[in-house]
Amino acid sequence: MVLRGLTPPRRRLVATLTALSCAVVLTTAGCTGDDDGFRPGAADAGDPYVPGRGNGGYDVTHYGLDVRYDPGTDRLTGRATITATATQELSRFNLDLVGLNVDRVTVAGKRAQHRRDDGELVVTPRAGLARGRAFTVTVDYAGVPTPLDDGVLGSGGFLHTDDGAVALGQPESAATWFPVNDHPSDKASYDIAVTVPDGLSALSNGVPGPRSSADGWTTWRWSERTPMASYLSTLVIGNYRVVTGTHAGRPMVTAVAASLPANGGAAGSVARTGEIVDLLASRFGPYPFDSYGGIVVADERIGYALETQSRPVYGPAFFTGDRPNPGVVAHELAHQWFGDSVSLSRWSDIWLNEGFASYAEWLWEEHDGGRTAQRNFELQYASTDWSEPSVEPGRERMFGTAVYKRGALAVHALRRTVGDDTFFRILRTWTSERASGTATTSDFVALAERVADRPLRPLFDAWLVGGAAPTLP
Repeated sequence: MVLRGLTPPRRRLVATLTALSCAVVLTTAGCTGDDDGFRPGAADAGDPYVPGRGNGGYDVTHYGLDVRYDPGTDRLTGRATITATATQELSRFNLDLVGLNVDRVTVAGKRAQHRRDDGELVVTPRAGLARGRAFTVTVDYAGVPTPLDDGVLGSGGFLHTDDGAVALGQPESAATWFPVNDHPSDKASYDIAVTVPDGLSALSNGVPGPRSSADGWTTWRWSERTPMASYLSTLVIGNYRVVTGTHAGRPMVTAVAASLPANGGAAGSVARTGEIVDLLASRFGPYPFDSYGGIVVADERIGYALETQSRPVYGPAFFTGDRPNPGVVAHELAHQWFGDSVSLSRWSDIWLNEGFASYAEWLWEEHDGGRTAQRNFELQYASTDWSEPSVEPGRERMFGTAVYKRGALAVHALRRTVGDDTFFRILRTWTSERASGTATTSDFVALAERVADRPLRPLFDAWLVGGAAPTLP
């Protein structure tokens, strides 16, 4: 039982009793618990593709991150200032945080209780947070970051490298370097300050801010004002050749590991970022962010490229033999619309990201003088295993061929069915109406039917989940 609003003579007795039952500090607002409508936020987003990740009870609007990293000791210290709004009568809430030690937590400027539960930071504020109330959480933390190997994509999280570190990964990675609601359904803006030893670069998402140096350390600042899913955040520290300029009136920052050739295939590929963005914008609609760029890392553990918002990161394997590969750049830049601006509500719909990004590779190849999109469609159709679905592929196959290539086949089948004018109007309407938000496959089908003014569900069912080769449109 929880009692509130007592007169002063009775407070001490009630404080003693309630401390035993709910371990919440009693203030004049009283203890918060189930009996008065306040309850803990969910400790999981309920997404079976990422069990234990994400949390409920609140919606984050902004992360302010101030971190310092010393490659010599592999030690990270940080302060995260998180602005959020309670989405229920909230007695306590969780943040995802892996491996780091928490020194202090405050909520609304007041010291809050906290404890660790595996990869969770459980925070109990002094008083309940009313539904709709905006609040600020500050977490001071430190330690040696922990990498992840989730068995799906491979190495990720915060990885110590020979000359610094790389924080990267999908479907999760952010929780290895800051406390976070680590699920794409809760997007937020970011301000990131990273302090590293002089001479090292510290690269992240968004618009670059002013740099400052003192006592042998340099602070790099970045700002991503457009809401971003947590797995799209990145931190790359080390020896990099950084090129800063502008494109279409917005900052362009590209970086290539200093150990890679200065005029090699990797450098030449990311140098085409502006050209590729312009082609994709002519198809998908205006570029959705305030900056452009790309980062090529040299660490062989990064065997993938990732669409980290406004500044994709490319692993070295895409440029084997120092060969250029603008196709992978087109893929990751297409994600800026499909996956970054319009993000997933749940991971089982990941084809919405990868199918369109794979299709963008076909668009770019045709534009760049290679095979047409139609020819790529024909070749892929002939080699597809139709027993593997694009939607609900299962966690172990969420990065499988059916998600990428069968997803691209469905995109081109839509184009052939409705015609080019309607097809590209569907894409531009999707990226406009859903910008900065989240969506599902059902949302896309409904929008496509509305724009095309015809039923399309049977088409999508056949091309995305049917067990036999669909009839060519």
